Amino acid sequence: MKAEIIAVGSELLLGQISNTNARFISSQLAELGIDVYYHTVVGDNPNRLLDSIKIAEGRADLLIFTGGLGPTKDDLTKETIANHLNKKLVMDDHALIYIEDFFKRMNREMTENNKKQALVLEGCTVLPNKHGMAPGMLLSNEKHSYILLPGPPKEMEPMFQFEAKPLLPKLLNEETIILSHVIRFYGIGEAELETKVQDLLENQTNPTLAPLASDGEVTLRLTAKSDTEKDAWHKIETLQAEILQRVGNFVYGYNNDSLASKLRELLIDNNLTISAAESMTAGLFQSELAEVPGMGEALVGGMITYTEKIKVEQLGVKQQLLSDYGVVSSQCAEEMAVRIKEKFGTNIGIGITGAAGPDGHGGQPAGTVWIGIALDQMAPVSYKLSLTGMRNTNRLRAVKFTIHYLIRLLREEGIAKI
Repeated sequence: MKAEIIAVGSELLLGQISNTNARFISSQLAELGIDVYYHTVVGDNPNRLLDSIKIAEGRADLLIFTGGLGPTKDDLTKETIANHLNKKLVMDDHALIYIEDFFKRMNREMTENNKKQALVLEGCTVLPNKHGMAPGMLLSNEKHSYILLPGPPKEMEPMFQFEAKPLLPKLLNEETIILSHVIRFYGIGEAELETKVQDLLENQTNPTLAPLASDGEVTLRLTAKSDTEKDAWHKIETLQAEILQRVGNFVYGYNNDSLASKLRELLIDNNLTISAAESMTAGLFQSELAEVPGMGEALVGGMITYTEKIKVEQLGVKQQLLSDYGVVSSQCAEEMAVRIKEKFGTNIGIGITGAAGPDGHGGQPAGTVWIGIALDQMAPVSYKLSLTGMRNTNRLRAVKFTIHYLIRLLREEGIAKI
């Protein structure tokens, strides 16, 4: 089966929002072995949308639409598709009741145009919207299948994953079990990783192996087909064991893990607390950790020590050390880690200092970063980065490398297991 994703909304063409929906849906379809060859973006214009539908029908079996299901006049996705397929729009009573209840709970008046959101294509399978108002739809004929989804990602993602995706194997006419598993890497580039598993990529059959790089990290998606779930997992585990033997040192987690969520898991499971003294990242490290729910059990606090004066007077870094080695140095990063650990009474102290750019700092060129880590009962260690990105890209990469090095250090020291 071939699929095409059609995102509807002039705001996408104007660059006001990014089309993250297409990326999400493509990754989900890949798990089912459904190929996506085209992403289309079209504005809120029924004629241009109709042209896009006709083109997509000539090259895809499954057409997935996002956006254009709302209550306003420019929300025309289902109307355009209904006219094209000679289908009526009918009121879905369950959706209407849900929308009416929503307005009652919010103590707001429901305007007449909101009822439009409860209209669905005649004969379709209605996909409930448990995170918004407009329901989705799935409709099939002898040639094509059409899935209509809302535009907001917070509504679209759970609707696709839990309502639409389970229906797709029936469209494929497959009884086969399809399982997918993602291995997440950091600290290794896509080209280097691909080189180390090149023979596995070239000889793949079942399971299949697909690399993907984004935001400085690399993933490998393993997808297996079998008659039973047990056998599919066995295929995945066998291939995974071979991959880990080659590049396991760069693995930080699996599936929906992020660097920050994995670190939180390791800290909580091992009763560890952490604090940070940040210079060039100016609190970005702590902010990244705080995005993970429950991080408060491990993250005690920290300091932004952006200037040399604050490093000395508030954090307690010795002036002589800064005079001898400079603020962008391994000595400074390690001392920052030690001092913040002592000041906040944590098991782990982090020190980050560097020159984010575009200019150098402390006698070091732009992109130079030193990361200091202090752990209980061991001497502090430091890691040097030589980054080449823009200023804020360097700051974010410094944060992610800090988490990566800490996870790796905890594993190497036997303090935590991945």
